[in-house]
Amino acid sequence: MSRTVTVGFDGSPESLAARDWAAREAVCRAVPLRLLRIRSEDDDPRTRRWDPATARGWGERALDTAERRLIRRHPGLATETQWTGGDPVEELCAAADEAELLVLGSRGLGGLAGFFAGSVSLAVLARTRRPVVLVRPHDPPAAAEDAPAGEVVVGLDVSAPGDEVLAFGFAAADRYGCVLRVLHTWAAPALYGAELGAVQQLISAEVAQDARRALDAALSPWTDTYPGVAVVRECRQGRPAQDLVEAARRARLVVVGRRNRRARLGTHIGAVTHAVVHHCPAPVAVVPHD
Repeated sequence: MSRTVTVGFDGSPESLAARDWAAREAVCRAVPLRLLRIRSEDDDPRTRRWDPATARGWGERALDTAERRLIRRHPGLATETQWTGGDPVEELCAAADEAELLVLGSRGLGGLAGFFAGSVSLAVLARTRRPVVLVRPHDPPAAAEDAPAGEVVVGLDVSAPGDEVLAFGFAAADRYGCVLRVLHTWAAPALYGAELGAVQQLISAEVAQDARRALDAALSPWTDTYPGVAVVRECRQGRPAQDLVEAARRARLVVVGRRNRRARLGTHIGAVTHAVVHHCPAPVAVVPHD
């Protein structure tokens, strides 16, 4: 793995937003930025819109233009460009394995408060073992040199917190010099029968207390490691995805985890993470963990 931030770039509005976010992140991390353009190779010439040489020329010019603009906006940023052909998912996964961070754009959904990750992005999220950040198009367009405000929000499952997720969230908040909000949402077990109101309240109180203890235990090593990071702890009863999307309205970055496991019908990213990457208005970092 090299210390670079890699961004998938194809000239679309979403990839332009991803390029700008990745450039700021590379500057913040003091690492080079790599712009990667992938052309899917089609073996059937009858389905090609342009011949390969013309497509490559356009792609390389687009990369050169994007690189020059970034250098003007971030004079100290080291950049490199790469044009490659092949399967987009395989190429992006390979790029993620070689980088410190992979950044991808995500298409907007018209007037809906969210974005659509797309089949390529979802496939990359499900397969890679490296963190991936999804960025939606600017709305309205933001100046590339303006650092976004807000806090880092981490969605945490205290039953399997994942050190990688917390490490990513704390490091991001430390770099940005902002508040870290750690959110855990729990649900009380369902009870059935007559006159269970008092019992339900008692059980909910016990579950809430256990959840708070587990959250404190998960955060304790990281608050010691990052004493300068201000941490806001939220432990509430509710729906995890809905609560995270609501918290994202005041966030500059949302961090969620994905378990490294393979289901019977292939690798999945999990229901909560799936919902967040589709509907969250802020950039979303998906961090794989065991």
